[in-house]
Amino acid sequence: MINPGQPFPHFSTAACVSAKHGEEFGTINSADYAGKWIVLYTYPKDFTFVCPTEIAEFDRQRGALEQRGAVLLGGSTDNEYSHLAWRKSEDLLSTLGHPLLFISPSIASSLGLLHPAGVALRATIIVDPKGIVRYSSSQDLSAGRNVDEVLRVLDALQTGGLTACNWKRGDATLNPR
Repeated sequence: MINPGQPFPHFSTAACVSAKHGEEFGTINSADYAGKWIVLYTYPKDFTFVCPTEIAEFDRQRGALEQRGAVLLGGSTDNEYSHLAWRKSEDLLSTLGHPLLFISPSIASSLGLLHPAGVALRATIIVDPKGIVRYSSSQDLSAGRNVDEVLRVLDALQTGGLTACNWKRGDATLNPR
């Protein structure tokens, strides 16, 4: 998996950007987000059980991410047509305000996110405005992640300082002596 400190690879991919007729699809290009924080999460498959709970929670927290200057992108190795069909059939996903990307096998490989089963890992990557990966994590396909923790890490990274274990936004940073 791509590690903190590495440059985030450029990509351009199809995405489901809306469930509204005539506005369903678009192209997402990583260069469009130069100078911004990016929070990219990937999930294994559409039409599964854990994934919609995470996608809905990321979307619920989208405003908090945007307040921090971050763009939210999600996706899996399913294509944009599958994403649209799932959004139309799953109430939790019908009103998403962020795109679901087609994480092609080549994109998944460039990020080190391809699970041996041929699906995307359940992973989260935070990229800074200079295009450098600052955080990456993945977990077993069966365990959902904690979006509040992603926000906490983004806050910590944006301080520019050292943050202690369990640091929260508003807490002081560490002052090395």
